[in-house]
Amino acid sequence: MKKTLLLALLALAVALLLPLAEGDRHSVPLPLLAAPATPPEAAGKKPSSAPEESLPAASPPPAAPREIRVLLPDGSVQVCGLEDYVYLVTAGEMPASFAPEALKAQTVAARSYALYCAATGKHAAAGADVCTQPACCQAMQSEDALRERWGADYETYAGKLRAAAAETAGEWLCYGGEPILAAFHASSAGATEDSGAVWSSLPYLVSVSSPESAETVPGFVTRLECAPLDFRDTLLSALPEADLSGEPETWLGALTRDASGRVAEAVLGGQRISGTRLRTLFSLRSTAFTLAYQDGRFVFTVQGNGHGVGMSQYGAELLARSGADYREILAHYYPGAELTGD
Repeated sequence: MKKTLLLALLALAVALLLPLAEGDRHSVPLPLLAAPATPPEAAGKKPSSAPEESLPAASPPPAAPREIRVLLPDGSVQVCGLEDYVYLVTAGEMPASFAPEALKAQTVAARSYALYCAATGKHAAAGADVCTQPACCQAMQSEDALRERWGADYETYAGKLRAAAAETAGEWLCYGGEPILAAFHASSAGATEDSGAVWSSLPYLVSVSSPESAETVPGFVTRLECAPLDFRDTLLSALPEADLSGEPETWLGALTRDASGRVAEAVLGGQRISGTRLRTLFSLRSTAFTLAYQDGRFVFTVQGNGHGVGMSQYGAELLARSGADYREILAHYYPGAELTGD
């Protein structure tokens, strides 16, 4: 009898302890472990917020460094304070006469681009983070060069650009916690270019509207005329299969444009060639062009200046003049990127 009673008590204790063990194993509520088959928004419901203590804390992006290593044209490396570097790059990349908010947007883009270059290690082998070549990284002016260029306006312009750098000090654009490739260019023709049309696709470098026009941007429209012989020789250097044996007016085929209005592809002499390749061959300011044969010459009529990806500098100036601050300008030209910093 005692043995039977003892076994009964033991079984009761096990039955009471088992639910406690299950509760410990599922200390995180089960609904947080698996996403619902239908998102609440799709079902017309408001999503419920999970308890804060059950969600992992997001790591903030790191602070910008205080110094940056700059590879100079002679191969030496100069260590600069980051904000001094940003001031000198802004002076080299954007007219100092631009509105303060446009200059601030440029300082953030320059700082972000430099941090991107440093993170990718493109000049690590030389012991540097970034170089001074605009075709590779960003242009950087020296103080002596600025004094010569600005002359009597040096103090005014230097103070204006240093203020833009100081007022955005430590701020940079990130995506997924990493610095973005903050590309910029001089001007666009109604819309910026999607990065996938020039390089590889990046989610924050997509085509957006841009307000420039021939009335608001000096030198917005440029024209290049080319004699048939020069046009033929230049084209054959890159497209030897092209048939340019007939009359010059027969060499031109269709131009295909992308969503931004730029030339994605052209058919010349029966062969296809990209708009970016044509731009390089004929040193055109942008791929926003028309091509015609008129009065015995080939004529390119071009709008805007630059590759068209990222922030348009004249677009930023026009937005600033219309009342936008630098945060709004950056959010427009780099959609989805987050402004972070000190």
